[in-house]
Amino acid sequence: MEKTDMYNSSMVSTSHDVEESWDDEFQQLVQTFPKDKSFTGMNLYFFQGFWCPSIVLKAVISCQKHFQAFDSDILIATLPKCGTTWLKALTFSILYRSQFARENNPLLTYNPHSLVRFIDYDFYLNDTCPDLENCTLYQPRLFSIHLPYASLPTSIKDSNWYWRASQEKPSKILFLQYEDLKEDINSHLKKLAMFLGVPFTEEEEKQGVVEEIAKICSFENMKDLEVNKKGVQTFGNPQETFLEKAKTFEIPCEAFFRKAKMGDWSNYLTPSMVVRLEKLIQEKLDNSGLTFKLFSKTSKDITST
Repeated sequence: MEKTDMYNSSMVSTSHDVEESWDDEFQQLVQTFPKDKSFTGMNLYFFQGFWCPSIVLKAVISCQKHFQAFDSDILIATLPKCGTTWLKALTFSILYRSQFARENNPLLTYNPHSLVRFIDYDFYLNDTCPDLENCTLYQPRLFSIHLPYASLPTSIKDSNWYWRASQEKPSKILFLQYEDLKEDINSHLKKLAMFLGVPFTEEEEKQGVVEEIAKICSFENMKDLEVNKKGVQTFGNPQETFLEKAKTFEIPCEAFFRKAKMGDWSNYLTPSMVVRLEKLIQEKLDNSGLTFKLFSKTSKDITST
C-alpha cells in the first residue's frame, strides 16, 4: 500500500473513532434530558432551557461544542416562525449587493434557506466537525441559527460580537422586531445596512436601491416566485456518515410563505389562552426595557412593557 493510501486509511479510521466516540457520549447524555412530545408526535428534549426536537438535538450540541466563529461572521439568530425567511432574504440582499448584478439577485432563483444555511440544522446534522472554510459563496460568511443566545457556541459569544445582549454590545448585536420591519421597512433596511458595515450610499438611495431590495424581498414577491411555489427545501448535508445514512428533513418551499400578518397567532388560540399568554409576556418582560406591540382579539395594538 502506498503512503498516500495508508495516510487516507488512517484519516478515515481516526474520523470513524471520533464519530463513534461522540455517538456513544451523546446517547448517554440524552438520557439525562427531560423528554416530551410535540403536537406532531415528535420527541422533544429539554436542553439548556428550551425544548429541542430530537431530530436536531445531536446537531445542536455538536454545533455548540465545535463551531469556530470568525470575527467577520454574520449570524441571523431567530426563533422559528418569526420572520426568519424574510430576514435571510433582506440580509443577503443588503450584504452582498455589490457582488452580483441587481437584476441577477440569486433570490430570484433560489429559496432564501438555500442561500443562508443553518449552522446546526444543515452543517452539523450529519457531521460532528464539518469543513466550513469554503462553505459560503460570498464573503463575509453569513449563517443562521435557531438557538437562543445562552445556547450559542462559545466562539460566537466570545468573538467580539438577544435583547439584553444587544444592549451590552450594540455594535455587535442588532435586535430587530418583525412588527417594526413591517411598519417601516425602508428605515430599518438602512439601519441593517449600517450595522452590517455596508451602508447605502447617497447615490444608491437616489437610485432607489433601498426600495428595490424591499420590493424583491417582500412577501408578495417572494411567495409568487416559481422557486418558492414548488419543490422542497432540504436541511442537512445529504451525505452518508461513517455510522449511518445521512439524516435530512424536507419542508415544502411554499410552507415558508404563510400570511405575513401581525398578530395572526391569536387566531389559532382560544380567548383564555390568549389572555394567559399576554399575562405571561407582561410578567416576563416587566422591567426589562423591551417593548413590543401585541395584536390579538383581546388586545388590539397594545404595547407590552
